[in-house]
Amino acid sequence: MSHLTATGTVRALGVGAPGYAHPLLAPVEWAELTRPGTPVHWAVLNVSDGPGSRPDPHCLETAGRLRQAGVRVLGHLDLAHGSRPFGELVSQAQRYLDWYRVGGFYLDRCPTDRTDLPGVRRVTATLSALLGGDAHLVLGQGRHPYPGYAEAADQLVTFSGAWVDYRWSQVAEWTADHPEGKFAHFVHGVPRTHLDEALRIARWQGAGTIFFTDRVGGAEGVPGQNAPFHSLPGYWDEIVSRIGPGVSE
Repeated sequence: MSHLTATGTVRALGVGAPGYAHPLLAPVEWAELTRPGTPVHWAVLNVSDGPGSRPDPHCLETAGRLRQAGVRVLGHLDLAHGSRPFGELVSQAQRYLDWYRVGGFYLDRCPTDRTDLPGVRRVTATLSALLGGDAHLVLGQGRHPYPGYAEAADQLVTFSGAWVDYRWSQVAEWTADHPEGKFAHFVHGVPRTHLDEALRIARWQGAGTIFFTDRVGGAEGVPGQNAPFHSLPGYWDEIVSRIGPGVSE
C-alpha cells in the first residue's frame, strides 16, 4: 500500500524504485513492489528513455498491477540538466498519462543551479496541471540543489551514489526548514552489515524515501537510472522488514 497522503506527502519511511529494467527482464522486481506489506511510495516507469513511441503491452500490464496494489507509478522524464525542449517534455508526459495513467513524474537529471529554477518551475507547474490535484513530482537531482527547488516539487533526490560517499555525506542546512520525508536517497554498494547504519543516515538527514542496494554502480552521468538500481538488492526482505510492517507470506 502506498505511504503517501492524498496530497503526495510522505507519511513514513518507505521505498522508491528509481527505475527497474523492462518487465520482461525484471519480472520478479516489479512483482515484489505489489507484494502485500511492502512499504512502497512510488515506482518509476521508464519504457524506452521515456514513454516510447507506442504503448508497450508489458508495461501497461505492470502499471495496472501497481495501481491496483496502491503503488503510485511515476513516468520518467529526462530533463538532461535543463537542455530538453519544454514542448518535448510535455508531449512525453501526455503520452505517459494517456497510455499508462501515471500518478506523477520523476524528473531525471534535473538542474540544480538557481538560474535554471524558473525553467524547472515552468515544467513542474505544467505537469501538475496535467495531472490535476492528486499528483506527485520528484526531482531527480542526486545532490543538494539551490534551496528554491524544494518548492517546485513534492520530493527531491538529494543523494544518488555509492555507499562510500553516502556514509560520510553531509546534509545541507536549509533542508531543516522542510518536513521529514521531503527528500529521497538512492544508494548503491551498501553492504548487508551496514544496512542499519544506512537507514540511520537516511532518517537523520530527513529522507522519507530510499532505495538501498548491495549492487555495485555502473556508468555515471547517463540518461535514466544506473544499472545497480535495475534489480532487487540481495537483502530486499531485510529492508522491507526494517521499514515496513513486514513481508506477507
